[in-house]
Amino acid sequence: MTPQSPPGRAAAPREAFSSRTVFILAAIGSAVGLGNIWRFPYIAYENGGGAFLIPYLVALLTAGLPLLMLEYGIGHRFRASAPLAYRRLHPKTEWIGWWQMGISFVIAVYYAVILGWAMLYTYFSFGKAWGDDPAAFFLSDVLQTSEEVGVGLDFVPNVLAVTAVAWIALLVVLLLGVQKGIGRVNLVLIPLLVLMFLTIVVIALTLPGATDGLNAFFTPDWAALTDSAVWVAAYGQIFFSLSVGFGIMITYSSYLKPKTDLTGSGLVVGFGNSSFEILAGIGVFAALGFMAGVSGVGVDEVATSGIGLAFIAFPTIISQAPLGTLIGVLFFATLTFAGFTSLVSIVEVVVAAAQDKLGLRRRTAVVAVVVPMALISLALFTTTTGLNLLDVTDNFVNQFGIVAAALVSIMLLTAGFSALPTLRDHLNSVSSFKLGRTWMVVVGGITPIMLGYILINTLTTTLAEGYGEMPAWFVNTFGWGTALAIVVVALLLSRLPWPAGSAASDLSPSPAIVDASVDRRRLQGGEPLSRWSDTALRTPALDQDFSYRTLAEGTAGSTGRHAEAPAEGTGAAPWSSGTPSSTTGSQEDPR
Repeated sequence: MTPQSPPGRAAAPREAFSSRTVFILAAIGSAVGLGNIWRFPYIAYENGGGAFLIPYLVALLTAGLPLLMLEYGIGHRFRASAPLAYRRLHPKTEWIGWWQMGISFVIAVYYAVILGWAMLYTYFSFGKAWGDDPAAFFLSDVLQTSEEVGVGLDFVPNVLAVTAVAWIALLVVLLLGVQKGIGRVNLVLIPLLVLMFLTIVVIALTLPGATDGLNAFFTPDWAALTDSAVWVAAYGQIFFSLSVGFGIMITYSSYLKPKTDLTGSGLVVGFGNSSFEILAGIGVFAALGFMAGVSGVGVDEVATSGIGLAFIAFPTIISQAPLGTLIGVLFFATLTFAGFTSLVSIVEVVVAAAQDKLGLRRRTAVVAVVVPMALISLALFTTTTGLNLLDVTDNFVNQFGIVAAALVSIMLLTAGFSALPTLRDHLNSVSSFKLGRTWMVVVGGITPIMLGYILINTLTTTLAEGYGEMPAWFVNTFGWGTALAIVVVALLLSRLPWPAGSAASDLSPSPAIVDASVDRRRLQGGEPLSRWSDTALRTPALDQDFSYRTLAEGTAGSTGRHAEAPAEGTGAAPWSSGTPSSTTGSQEDPR
């Protein structure tokens, strides 16, 4: 080993989920969030009713599941947080991991506030505190919304208190660790969440007018299938509901044991998430059918989504329905549980990145991340001006953050670094459901086309029409400004050197993916691929050694421990800091 390429240290044992079942529940807990309950039913209703299920299923099969499996492959193969996993994949892709971490950071600071609202309304449901005017109660009494659009420091005590409780609960869970904290919470809350929502559906189906609501939800408008906007809505719903594109699934899959069925798990998570969305549609529209009947109007006049559905329409239903108190407690408790499991996964992305980058112990990393995030969340979003700030930030970070990050990462992995064959082989080495060329065509072709269309369409519409009735300075600062700032910070973080005590000093479980075009100079010995040493870069699932040393000696693939330094005169691998004497070590897993 050359003096410039010191040997890497043995990696410390990485925390892991105790079983595949726990991982699946944690992944479902991340995917099943507020959007499943308050967004999908209205999107389906507005885009063809029952006919929407056709493009929705197509989108799930051609974009959702393939992209989910792609992220599983990255996280499991490189066993690290999003930034370090991308760095291990190829040094030039590290910034994408930081971009995804930044998106998670911003989403978490406002998502916790919505969780706080759900907690408040769980309590309010016992006495139906909203009275006869749920809209005025929510905006004037609960949020005390200011007519001024800006950022103020006039805090709302109740919102401040429950949001602080949410952050404290989150802190406790993350301090307990991956299995004892994240795993056990999802092991309890996800089955309970499903059971509670099933109860809501059963009660809603017995309400007068429920049939009218279900007819409105399921009656197909076949003509809608010829509308491109309907297909775009289907792909958008699948994409946003599966927790892909901002580092969650990369982080969670890095906590899996080496021999874990990845594609099989992806199928369970994907179809489990979609099943819950359809269940939510049944429950929500059965209740809306009752509300329309009581009000003497059509279902189309009461159908809504988002915050309006959860905190205005549903309180109205609860006030009028038999067993209203029970429905209210169950509904807002499910929102609370769904929001909390999602928040846990979002913040874990940031914690894992900080832990890897700074070489911190888990508990230190948790405190160092959660406390500042909680303070920012409480300072900005629990005030009388917090609702407008939340609205703008949420829209721009989702539409121009998650979508753009996913699009760029897929294009780089496909066209930039030809990583799909290697990731496919890794997935197939441990999975029951094998992926072939079709998967690569779908991930590298259909998915980026749809994401690109969604991004361009949203971009042109926003530039032409603005966003709502918000002042331009406010939208530019907290909308566009936030989305662009995340990218800039990601690029800066990727340029900062990793400390000697960071996880980057650990042996990488798999070799970097060397592209024949991008890395041609490195393969010819012009410069090193990275500062990594020539360590045993093995396939973790099979415990096989494919380091440069074993390739040079002709013993690649044999089971063994991490390789020692190459013998003097054999040269260093193309991804080391030494000068390679051949291109043999650049080859990826030869299976």
